[in-house]
Amino acid sequence: MPTLHIPLGPTLTAEQAERIYKQGREAVVFALLELAKMLAEKSETASANAAPTTPSGMKPPYEKPTVKSRRKRPGCKNGHPGSRRPPPERIDRQEEHRLKRCPDCGGLLKRCHRTRTRYIEDIPADIQPVVTEHTIHRDWCPRCKKSVEPVVPDALPGSTLGNRVLVLAAWLHYALGNTLSQIVEVFNYHLQMKLTPGALPQQWRRLRTILEPWYEELRGQALRSAVLHADETSWRVNGKTHWLWCFATEELTYFMIDRCRGSPALLKFFTEEFRGTLVTDFWGAYNKVVCARRQMCLVHLLRDFLTVEKYKRPGPRWPAFAKKVRRLIHDAMRLSKRADLSAEEYASRRSRLDERLQDLIETPWEDSQAKRLIKRFRRHRRDLFTFLDQPDVPFDNNHGERTIRPAVIIRKNSYCNRSPNGARSQAVLMSIYRTLKQRGHDPITTVTNALTKYLTTGKLPPLPPKITANG
Repeated sequence: MPTLHIPLGPTLTAEQAERIYKQGREAVVFALLELAKMLAEKSETASANAAPTTPSGMKPPYEKPTVKSRRKRPGCKNGHPGSRRPPPERIDRQEEHRLKRCPDCGGLLKRCHRTRTRYIEDIPADIQPVVTEHTIHRDWCPRCKKSVEPVVPDALPGSTLGNRVLVLAAWLHYALGNTLSQIVEVFNYHLQMKLTPGALPQQWRRLRTILEPWYEELRGQALRSAVLHADETSWRVNGKTHWLWCFATEELTYFMIDRCRGSPALLKFFTEEFRGTLVTDFWGAYNKVVCARRQMCLVHLLRDFLTVEKYKRPGPRWPAFAKKVRRLIHDAMRLSKRADLSAEEYASRRSRLDERLQDLIETPWEDSQAKRLIKRFRRHRRDLFTFLDQPDVPFDNNHGERTIRPAVIIRKNSYCNRSPNGARSQAVLMSIYRTLKQRGHDPITTVTNALTKYLTTGKLPPLPPKITANG
């Protein structure tokens, strides 16, 4: 290969290109190969320095450190009382087992009176669905001048599937994230009840229509809560990008699927001023919500610093700025855990944190990333340390992220929804099943009983409250 003394790259002029061409075919081929190599190296460098498309509140899996080997064996220490399933409350069948001969030598055995008892709980292989033939008498009412008949509360009108089958299938799909084909296989091969994929979605929509009042009741309870966590994640409806919004407390979860990720979607939920404390990350849409107090997630803020240091190439004054902010946040977190301080000492240290934050904001920083974060601090000056004034408010949005995580797993399994009607069913049923579990109720039994009562009386019972220690 020839050696070129002409620099290749964006500074190459027309005259230099003409000189390469005059050197012959090998010189042109060599120049093209060198340019291709330079482009490949540039592409690799850009890919290595590009920030991954990971939400600010998450750390990419490939960045997490390798888990160190355990220093001690897992499990309880020696001498700790064992933990196992409790004895069953009832015995359905009894069997006796006795050997006729020794399994080792084949000799005859001398009978003794020693025995031991073992309990085995299993699901029978011959599970059969119960088919009930309902004979419905239709009689004439002389006063109303029409035929009347009793209501059959065991299934929806015109449906051949019982309430329990319908609620169980919906629970598998909307609460556990099983796909439609998986649910059909469970019923066909294990429960011995033949279903087709087309039999369930329409029934789930009818169930959603009946349970809509519970869904609206959840929204009202969320708006009246003292502390409300909010988070959002992407969703797909008929192949188009939508957003799944999650509003959660310790006793309820409300999901909402909307085409918008901005403030218009939030204003559909917050139709009036929220009088509690709203815990969120720093997504700008939440700033449009009118609320009494806020708490911004400090863990998101700390992770933003890691992103800046790894991908944004901050200036020379960035380390000093980052050190001050990190020390301020960690001091605030430690103060929230100090139960040994008097009220005066706590108030003094709390006031000192506000002064340090104000000094940080008023300091002129030259670094562009520091200016960006100072602008954020100035906007949320009163929203960073709310957890120090209200003990029931955390300094992070961990509860909101953990609540929305099962929905993310469902998104990976089911590929979201194919229509707005299906998205509505997803939001309603997923919210109700999740809330019932949070409140300590059996979701299947609770929804089945509510459905039976609705078909009998025409009214849905109130949404069950949380089960307390006193029952």
